[in-house]
Amino acid sequence: MERIQVLVCAGTGCTIGKSGELIKAFEDEIHSLGLEKEVKVLRTGCLGLCGGGPNVAIYPDNIIYRGVHKEDIKEIVMEHFYKGRPVKRLMLNEADMDKKEIHDINDTNFYKKQKRIALNNCGVIDPLNIEEYIAADGYFALAKVLNEMTPQEVVDEIKKSGLRGRGGGGFKTGLKWQFALDEPGKEKYVICNADEGDPGAFMDRSVLEGNPHSVLEAMAIAGYAIGANYGYIYIRAEYPIAVERLKIAIEQAHELNLLGDNIFGTGFSFDIELRLGAGAFVCGEETALIASIEGERGMPRPKPPFPAHKGVWGKPTIINNVETFANVAQIILNGASWFRSIGTESSPGTKVFALGGKIKNTGLVEVPMGTTLREVIYEIGGGCPNNKAFKAVQTGGPSGGCLTEEQLDTPIGFDELVKLGSMMGSGGMIVLDEDNCMVDVARFYMDFIVDESCGKCSPCRIGTKRMLEILEDICEGRGTMEKLDELETLANTIKDTALCGLGQSAPNPVLSTLKLFRDEYIAHIVDKKCPAGVCKDLLRYEINPDKCRKCGLCKRQCPVNAIDGVLGKEVFHIDQDKCIKCGSCMKACHFSVIERK
Repeated sequence: MERIQVLVCAGTGCTIGKSGELIKAFEDEIHSLGLEKEVKVLRTGCLGLCGGGPNVAIYPDNIIYRGVHKEDIKEIVMEHFYKGRPVKRLMLNEADMDKKEIHDINDTNFYKKQKRIALNNCGVIDPLNIEEYIAADGYFALAKVLNEMTPQEVVDEIKKSGLRGRGGGGFKTGLKWQFALDEPGKEKYVICNADEGDPGAFMDRSVLEGNPHSVLEAMAIAGYAIGANYGYIYIRAEYPIAVERLKIAIEQAHELNLLGDNIFGTGFSFDIELRLGAGAFVCGEETALIASIEGERGMPRPKPPFPAHKGVWGKPTIINNVETFANVAQIILNGASWFRSIGTESSPGTKVFALGGKIKNTGLVEVPMGTTLREVIYEIGGGCPNNKAFKAVQTGGPSGGCLTEEQLDTPIGFDELVKLGSMMGSGGMIVLDEDNCMVDVARFYMDFIVDESCGKCSPCRIGTKRMLEILEDICEGRGTMEKLDELETLANTIKDTALCGLGQSAPNPVLSTLKLFRDEYIAHIVDKKCPAGVCKDLLRYEINPDKCRKCGLCKRQCPVNAIDGVLGKEVFHIDQDKCIKCGSCMKACHFSVIERK
């Protein structure tokens, strides 16, 4: 009988859901039934289903249990492990149970269109055990390049693969490596950018939590390829689980001589140091990141010179983000042609997205490039909950833009999304439904940019602040059509004149919403109404006098005494000057008498 493997997700989301307690509970129950030889419990990384955790995967049955709590463990162990009957009420896609006796997770809508390359081994191996990574062909790619390939051959393989940077810009990785290799000098550096700052993005964090050695191995390969012997992982301090697992992974790699001096006895040496960032969004920009590593304030520098020519400490440096590095070992092991066979001609491979917002299946997904937005949102994500109408999807975070229903059949690719006025970005994908106000969405992202601007250049420091003020005026009922024109002019000016890529892309959410949802801006300005009912200053709560039951429930719940009327005798009325638009009265009314306008 094949041994049952119980993989308990220990990513950030499931850890917050107390998945750590599940491991002990499983072990206790398994011991009580004497099943230690038949069942093994392991900690693992993210399984992708972040919105429904804690999650537990059962192999070889290929079953995932969602929303598992300590109270469920006894039932799972008794029914599934002892009696051989899966607990259907906890299984992923319970509605599909009639298709087969034991439902294979790979056949579910969430997984069947995914292909894991960057997320390879995440949710499968114990991230704290280097031996499990090695058993899954870990460090075989590093051994191959050190023993069988020249630095130029490594760079050529990456160039042939067509791998483009997954951090947002999509620059060709092999070309960047070639620039650094061609630079003279013995002192060069490799940097992994793990400063993931987009709201709603958690792709890099999940890779580092679930498969940290994939990044360490790739950085060593990159070091060999360009002639560098030292690397930095720049990671935000808000990722404590990822930081701890990286520290452990680096120690384990040193113990087995997979990092350090004379790796594999080849004479090549490479070491890695962690640098913790303080959470500044601008440090995701490569020159600002370099300044931070050097101990300076994280502010962008003019380019050229580019980091490949003059980077950290003034030496040639390559900077790639976590997801980019997570593809490297797979390309070396399987070949460039294998990688190019996945995705599209201009965007080979896969892309990891953090799918969030108004979506049923919140979580982490990895799909081949060329997959349509519609497939990701409706088939993998399950569409908008509560039968709400889809309105837009924001890709690329604060640097991206919104796309509408008419654009959902667009194949995902770097160039395709840019043509539509958005961008791939690092991989955040926020779904918006009919209850979202697009003016408020633009205000949210601009507020984020203003707060995170380093302030070095005037277009970003002053221009984005003026844009935010105009958006706040529109949301609060003070907007004018002249101000709307000024907003658009400012956005285009900042796009053309800001110093760095972050400033240049900051106006994108505003420009895309102005293009696609101008009617909502006009409704705010001309009609003084928010069509989605989000902007409080443009809302009115009114009691329908013909339907009022004179019960006084609304009056008792009003926190500011803005409702007048006499119980049982008079129709109640809301004083609009006192009303704070909290909606408590509407929630309290059992008779649908109060309307939000």
